[in-house]
Amino acid sequence: QVQLVESGGGLVQAGGSLRLSCVASGISVRAKAMAWYRQAPGKQRELAAEITGDGSTNIVDSMQGRFTISRDDAKNAVYLQMNSLKPEDTAVYYCNLWYGSLYWGEGTLVTVSS
Repeated sequence: QVQLVESGGGLVQAGGSLRLSCVASGISVRAKAMAWYRQAPGKQRELAAEITGDGSTNIVDSMQGRFTISRDDAKNAVYLQMNSLKPEDTAVYYCNLWYGSLYWGEGTLVTVSS
């Protein structure tokens, strides 16, 4: 009964910041591989950032220097800090977790105005 719930999305101006949260229930995020994906209107879902079970992180090139993924075991959550947001970052952002299969949250909408 794994459940992932994203929050923190909203409408921001270009250049602004948001922090997205993904709180897990039914499973511990500790030592799990997790990731943030995003899906812009009319486009395919794409990887934004990932964190491995041992804590290594990877940010997709177009978001490097602006986005940071982190995990807080005590809060059973992962986060995506997004700075210097651009209109092209507008998308629904989804959290996922690997535990024998992929578990997805329902997503949180980020809208960046120009």
